[in-house]
Amino acid sequence: MTKADLVERVAVEAEMTKKDAEQLVEIIFDSITASLNRGEKIELRGFGSFRVRERNSRQGRNPKTGATVEIPAKRVAYFKPGKELKELINLEEA
Repeated sequence: MTKADLVERVAVEAEMTKKDAEQLVEIIFDSITASLNRGEKIELRGFGSFRVRERNSRQGRNPKTGATVEIPAKRVAYFKPGKELKELINLEEA
């Protein structure tokens, strides 16, 4: 599913214009991004949680040349699915 598909689905399900649905989706994404940027954890009950992890700097290799490369420390977002989402994904179709 792409962002455009999500906007289309929200517009249809909520009976709103695509423009309003796109604005709503943007607000949600911006809110999630801003919260993660502040180091906050986001929990969506029944869906999952978003968090930020700190990655230490490390040594890597350029696969083409084999030269050692320093990979800098960085913050990365990750998603942990909730129990309900895991169960829904793993339901066997009857």
